[in-house]
Amino acid sequence: MSYHNPFTPPRKSATFDEYTLAEIRRAAATGIYDIRGAGTKRKVPHFDDLLFLGASISRYPLEGYREKCDTSVVLGTRFARKPIHLKTPITIAGMSFGALSGNAKEALGRGATLAGTSTTTGDGGMTDEERGHSQTLVYQYLPSRYGMNPKDLRRADAIEVVVGQGAKPGGGGMLLGQKISDRVANMRNLPKGIDQRSACRHPDWTGPDDLEVKILELREITDWEKPIYVKVGGARPYYDTALAVKAGADVVVLDGMQGGTAATQDVFIENVGMPTLACIRPAVQALQDLGMHRKVQLIISGGIRSGADVAKALALGADAVAIGTAALVAIGDNDPKWEEEYQKLGTTAGAYDDWHEGKDPAGITTQDPELAARLDPVAAGRRLANYLKVMTLEAQTIARACGKNKLTNLEPEDLCALTMEAAAMAQVPLAGTSWYPGKGAF
Repeated sequence: MSYHNPFTPPRKSATFDEYTLAEIRRAAATGIYDIRGAGTKRKVPHFDDLLFLGASISRYPLEGYREKCDTSVVLGTRFARKPIHLKTPITIAGMSFGALSGNAKEALGRGATLAGTSTTTGDGGMTDEERGHSQTLVYQYLPSRYGMNPKDLRRADAIEVVVGQGAKPGGGGMLLGQKISDRVANMRNLPKGIDQRSACRHPDWTGPDDLEVKILELREITDWEKPIYVKVGGARPYYDTALAVKAGADVVVLDGMQGGTAATQDVFIENVGMPTLACIRPAVQALQDLGMHRKVQLIISGGIRSGADVAKALALGADAVAIGTAALVAIGDNDPKWEEEYQKLGTTAGAYDDWHEGKDPAGITTQDPELAARLDPVAAGRRLANYLKVMTLEAQTIARACGKNKLTNLEPEDLCALTMEAAAMAQVPLAGTSWYPGKGAF
């Protein structure tokens, strides 16, 4: 005979919480896995778990805005004849035309140009509008080869060979048929309205030796002018960074699991890869072990939201960062003004991630002409430029407080950690101590 204590409320399982139960029921009802966009929604150690140690007596701060703090960065100094010079170390990550509307891509180009930084094509090729509005444009060279041609490689200012992405290292992306319009189909040489899946690996190489050959081919096509980036998802950052350097990369782009994606399996987004915070120090260690730190530049992406995040990534050894999701929010993604329409789609502003369906009320992750027309690329570009300006000023303010006259002069000694996990991942002392877990070992 069971007895229920009327003074104790029913207790639900922490393992089988409401979301987990709903997912089991959905899987049982449909027989298919969940596909969505954006990045991981689980809480993982992140830059919020780090604090800066401002200067006082032992360190001398710079005086407000009267003493300069350089924010510029040069990318691709190793082999390229024409390295990229940027006014800010905050770049725009690769997001494709197809995943995003033409107006959204134009807005990203306009905003990046106003801020003096670069934007990136993403999968699917280069549009004339994107090239026309992006002062500095990085051309992504992906396993799919969609839209790839020598002419556009030469029109770009840099080339990014994508090996992996933080939201899905080891997995390919998806673009469902409802987003494959006539123009997208033509650019990708695909049938209109048919689902496509991007390959998870390049078809013509299987390892770092083949990557070296591919990089040499790209250099010959572009007459050794363009910097060659290699982008990897955050999974084995030490070895992947070392192998990219040995293959001849000018720049390594490292994308942690908080990085977003247009569409992939939810199980990938939430369960594959490592937090961005855990990726930086092993990658920097690889560069240092090879004597290439600051000679091969390191760009960090995945969950960058503020100038404080930028400063922390640079303090841990990065040369620059890339933003994707934050840039989309800046131009109007998940804007509460569309709340009524988000609710009709069964979601809410701030949670909308069904980017693959092509029904985005904000006109950003869609190929629907009526929805896309809602986004004014000029006004959206200005918003992005404002956001980039604020982030840069925030990072400058922190650097000055730490006594640094250049953002990349920030260093791990300027940081402490609030949690054991963050201390171990960032390899900086737990606040109030001089120790972190694993100190003295890699």
